[in-house]
Amino acid sequence: MNNTSIGDIKSLQISDFDYPLPDERIARHPLAERERCKLLCYNGNTITDCHFADLVSLLPGDTMLVYNNTRVINARIKMRKPSGGAVEIFCLEPVEPADYALMFGSTGQCTWRCLVGNSKRWKQGDLTTVAHIGDHDTTVTATRGCAEPGGSWQITFKWDDSNISFAQLIDNIGVIPIPPYLNRETESSDATDYQTVFSRVNGSVAAPTAGLHFTSEMLQAIDARGIERREVTLHVGAGTFMPVKSSDIGGHEMHHELYLVDRSLIAELAAGQRTVTAVGTTSVRTLESLYHVGCILDNNPDADDLTVTQWMPYTTGSSTPVPRALDNILKYLDDRHLSSLVGSTQLMIAPGYEYRIVQGMVTNFHQPQSTLLLLVSAFLGGDHWREVYIHALANGYRFLSYGDACYFTRR
Repeated sequence: MNNTSIGDIKSLQISDFDYPLPDERIARHPLAERERCKLLCYNGNTITDCHFADLVSLLPGDTMLVYNNTRVINARIKMRKPSGGAVEIFCLEPVEPADYALMFGSTGQCTWRCLVGNSKRWKQGDLTTVAHIGDHDTTVTATRGCAEPGGSWQITFKWDDSNISFAQLIDNIGVIPIPPYLNRETESSDATDYQTVFSRVNGSVAAPTAGLHFTSEMLQAIDARGIERREVTLHVGAGTFMPVKSSDIGGHEMHHELYLVDRSLIAELAAGQRTVTAVGTTSVRTLESLYHVGCILDNNPDADDLTVTQWMPYTTGSSTPVPRALDNILKYLDDRHLSSLVGSTQLMIAPGYEYRIVQGMVTNFHQPQSTLLLLVSAFLGGDHWREVYIHALANGYRFLSYGDACYFTRR
């Protein structure tokens, strides 16, 4: 059991996780051949420079590769005020209906929690735009409701054709919300570039970018090696870009994200037959959250709230073995005749965190002073993240969402 105290964790200075990132090292677009990007491999001792396609042969034969199947939605919508002025709405998460599948199937009306650009200019009246779907036009209106924490608003969308779903609507009137640090407008190529080849469940406002490097051919080669591939779903929120503004990480509030994990995957993890390699930090947080859900159930098998809160791993502590924690979830699901676990996680993984499920990680290079860099640091231990990033900067690696990748394993 890890003996790091909650005080030690919260007092970590975010300035200790800084590094110089020249603007020209931020990749504005991906390579034409995704799998030809660089891959930095680090096993705790040695750094090796490879290409992403090499991952097929680098993965141990007993690997279970787990990736996030979420799909980025066209969350940025430009609409017009009655006066004709433009206002941009950024859809964050569904309110009514709150279920993602029901939301995207909605017809006629739905409500989202949204950020509103130039919100002070939107003093009264509804916003409007026109969707061109099929052989006719559909008028869409947006009505502002109550204010939400963090500067967001509840926005109700209405449209005058009950045969059109919200999924069809947002595909037509919205655009892909590329990361702000790319410092450019969304381009038509982003509609493809900013989706993984295994994206299929609508809901994210940001891509699980480690997965962007995979191609269909690579997945076929991975299958041919007998490596198991499994999916989780975690809808990535705008909070993934939220900078740590406090000097210590104890002052930073992590965002909540919804996840879904099939019972069959949890059973495989409980059996412990394979080396678990997570593709991307979203998959890491989802898998690690499972352990802490199992600990909640270990203390209270009938718990109603299975939310993994930000500091839970550092405040409760647990000697619960991983198989038992996962078996607790299986019993919970079976008792309720559920085929999957749906939950919410606010988990912050920072140095001092003890990894329970994930043994390998495929990820990108992250922003300085970010919670994602904290997660990587916790996996590598000590100050090894800095060794990795110094090497990448000195050897021409491209950074952030459209940049190059890393493959980390543990000693």
